[in-house]
Amino acid sequence: MSKIDKNSKFYKPPTLEERLANLKYTILFWRGRSKGRIYTRNIELDDFRFIFFPKGFEKYGYLGTQIWDEGGDYFNALYPLVLALDYEAKPKWCPRWFLRFLHVFGSDKSIVRVRNWTLHDLLRNLTKGIAFVDWKTKWQDYDLRISIHAPKHLQDLAEDIEGGFYSRGAQEELVEQILAIDPNASIIWGSVERFNKQLEKLEAEKENRDKQLDFLTEQAQELNLGNDKQ
Repeated sequence: MSKIDKNSKFYKPPTLEERLANLKYTILFWRGRSKGRIYTRNIELDDFRFIFFPKGFEKYGYLGTQIWDEGGDYFNALYPLVLALDYEAKPKWCPRWFLRFLHVFGSDKSIVRVRNWTLHDLLRNLTKGIAFVDWKTKWQDYDLRISIHAPKHLQDLAEDIEGGFYSRGAQEELVEQILAIDPNASIIWGSVERFNKQLEKLEAEKENRDKQLDFLTEQAQELNLGNDKQ
């Protein structure tokens, strides 16, 4: 997100009424404002707690997206990335509370809104633009998607986390299906492809057994019918 270009032909200087409104919101700094679909939040007491007394991983909240369920599978997968982002983003001389302050009063505690351009740009300059934009799952619970603004080596780390999380989740799903067919099946962790082949083999064997059983059942029924006619 960049500043408004005042040299653009589309730029329209603010009216006196708009300037007075901006002054009002500068004085009433805790009040949010809205214009069409664009809005900012009201600053609440919990925002000051977030800045000065963060809980757990909230101390890294200046990066953007939060990991709420601390201790869950997603937290365990993502927190090494958050630590790496913090290591690269935080200047050694700058306290995190100040970065959280800029995140609240500059970026409106958001990755898409701007409350104050000066503070917003200061945060971006201090953190070199590094941010944790979003994380979600798509087709499966283990299909993790991560979005960050960061140098290539951190982008590579995020992709490795996505791949590892997907591989482990897919393996667990395949093992569950394998054991449902053969509870005594040999399980060797480490490869989705190997489990897929093992499952396909078991399913083929089960299908052949089912066909043989159906054939034998039909033969038995035919014999019974012949005996009844006699």
